[in-house]
Amino acid sequence: MTSRSSCVRIAALLALAALAGCRAGKPGAAQSGTIRWVKHHITVGGKRDRNPFPATASNIDDGKQAFTQYCMVCHGLDGQNTGVPFAATVDPPVPSLASDEVQSYTDGQLKWIIQHGVSPSGMPPSEGVFADDDMWKMVLYIRHLPKAGSLGEPAVYNGGSK
Repeated sequence: MTSRSSCVRIAALLALAALAGCRAGKPGAAQSGTIRWVKHHITVGGKRDRNPFPATASNIDDGKQAFTQYCMVCHGLDGQNTGVPFAATVDPPVPSLASDEVQSYTDGQLKWIIQHGVSPSGMPPSEGVFADDDMWKMVLYIRHLPKAGSLGEPAVYNGGSK
């Protein structure tokens, strides 16, 4: 073994030892506040966009129908993660759409998130999956979510056929 290969191996072992001491943990209040501010003011677009649909029972129901075709796999039928086995264990966790953090976005920002997704989280974009009208109506549903647990869990997780 040459001295150069020995140095490379020693450097690799030292790097591995240093990385072994690194740990990711739950962010503190300051870090969480900074992340929230950046998302609300820089990362997520659409802040000034206005929902062209009024919050009628029919429009909210249309939004619910679109939501339950795609979004329920991660957010549950009620938008609050009911029955989603991985919602709390993925990193970052799937947020409850009833949470203050989510509800504090403008309608335009929620539509932007639905359309473009949130990288690097698990939130995929749905542009091309839904028409603009459907995404705006999903925002209405998110603004008028039912009581947590009231719709049960998605059939995909309980062996049902719904």
